[in-house]
Amino acid sequence: MNESPSPRSDVWQDGWYRLARRLPSPNFGPRPAQALVDLIVLHSISLPPGVYGGTKVQELFTNRLDWEQHPYFKQIKGLEVSAHFYIQRNGELWQFVSCDDRAWHAGASHYRGRSNCNDDSVGIELEGLEGDTFEPTQYEALAALCPALSQRYPIAHIAGHEHIAPGRKADPGPGLDWNLLQKYLGWGTQCFPQGALAKFGG
Repeated sequence: MNESPSPRSDVWQDGWYRLARRLPSPNFGPRPAQALVDLIVLHSISLPPGVYGGTKVQELFTNRLDWEQHPYFKQIKGLEVSAHFYIQRNGELWQFVSCDDRAWHAGASHYRGRSNCNDDSVGIELEGLEGDTFEPTQYEALAALCPALSQRYPIAHIAGHEHIAPGRKADPGPGLDWNLLQKYLGWGTQCFPQGALAKFGG
């Protein structure tokens, strides 16, 4: 008996999300055997900081950034990092690493009783600056991407870089409206960092 595929059954191919612009990064590795990918980590990034638009973030994640183009770039010269996804201010979605693989976005980290969050998380960068707010189109993109991730992986938690590396990282910062994100996603409070929703009265 042939059954009609679910609306999202064909949006993944080997960990690549078909609705994102694909730009492979060399900065990735295999996940540990039996890794339980149950965490989404949200970050914020802009290059140079506070400058939006352009392709500098994409160039950073693919090791093609010209370190001489801006004084700030010299501070991060040689950095090799990546995220699985990047959402620009206009809502455009990019993917750099298959979600089946380990992207280099979290660094030294600890959350839900486990360390090394790169091993079992999906990293999503939002174009923005710590303390700045984010655009409605970015929340809408998250509202589409996160449920798609939860259909493919056993996602049970979503947190900011600041929550998995407190004291070392502060992004995405107070400008992220966790209550609005929860409203979009419809996920229970247990999925969110302790106290994050309360910051906005939730």
